Amino acid sequence: MSKLNGKVAIVTGGGSGIGKAISTLFAKEGATVHILDLNPAGGEETKLSIEAEGGKCEVHTCNVSKQEEVLAAVEKIGRVDVLVNNAGIAHVGNLEGCSVEDLDRVYEVNVKGAYNALFAVVPVMKANGGGAILNLASIASLVGIPDRFAYSMSKGAIYAMNLSIAKDYLKDNIRSNSISPARVHTPFVDGFIAKNYPGKEDEMFEKLSKTQPIGRMAEPEEIAKLALFLCSDDASFITGNDYAIDGGFVKLNN
Repeated sequence: MSKLNGKVAIVTGGGSGIGKAISTLFAKEGATVHILDLNPAGGEETKLSIEAEGGKCEVHTCNVSKQEEVLAAVEKIGRVDVLVNNAGIAHVGNLEGCSVEDLDRVYEVNVKGAYNALFAVVPVMKANGGGAILNLASIASLVGIPDRFAYSMSKGAIYAMNLSIAKDYLKDNIRSNSISPARVHTPFVDGFIAKNYPGKEDEMFEKLSKTQPIGRMAEPEEIAKLALFLCSDDASFITGNDYAIDGGFVKLNN
């Protein structure tokens, strides 16, 4: 039996990278997937791919930093059994290299965006008797990462919010967990390297890959498999936890 058969799942930022892999796998496992994404083209591409495999998917053009847009999308969707808070952006720079505009931009998407989705979905899950929430944190919430001041701040907030949701809604049958990936090879990463290290793309890709003791970056599909487990009934006794999926980054970099 499919692990998410008959479930309704929301994936923020589901049009590319990790979100696309999660959306695709969830649909294969029987969920009706609703993608909330600022980029409708990416969302539609994911939807077409899912439907070509016989899955169900809807796309909602939505800026997760705007609460009214998230509330409207969730109201349109109706029942929600699973929420994956995946949408996020990055920033390179230490404290002195992080302007207030940089900090606000990262906060608006990564922290406020996750809050908005939680704010919209949790009451729906309560009314429906429960649900499963997965929040995408990062190894940057667990260990010090150089030149990632704003990003680390935002993922630390995700880590803490996850604990609060898990604790506050135990009696409502809502489970909340987070995962902390190390570097994952996505189009975002390729674009990030090209933007921040022009002319040194291959060198930086190799360098960043080798920061994982396992010797490579993760593939999005590997992250999706852990997401599926934590959002399925197989993980019915798991809540309030964070799982590093990091090729040994946190424990073995010594």
